[in-house]
Amino acid sequence: MTSRLDLVFSALADPTRRAILAMLLEDDMAVTDVADPFEMSLAAISKHLGVLTTAGLVSQEKRGRVKWCKLEPDALREASVWMQAFGQMDAIDLDAFETYLAQQLQG
Repeated sequence: MTSRLDLVFSALADPTRRAILAMLLEDDMAVTDVADPFEMSLAAISKHLGVLTTAGLVSQEKRGRVKWCKLEPDALREASVWMQAFGQMDAIDLDAFETYLAQQLQG
């Protein structure tokens, strides 16, 4: 479980990846649509998506010629449960987390 948590926290450490997660809160998106708001190459976005996929935060599926990305919130729940073990943090309110990610994307 520790290595999985390492992957999740490492993925969340990057602001671009957090912005991608915020975008995927709305709906599944094609990789090209994910890349649109960023000033970086499609290859760079694909690498970010690869990190998110490896961490279990995003799944990718090919539909026809288009690769689609979907948020997988269960990985965040596992991190929340782990943090609760310390007794210093409350459970992550996923609605509040969604609001935070949306604000980060706009800011």
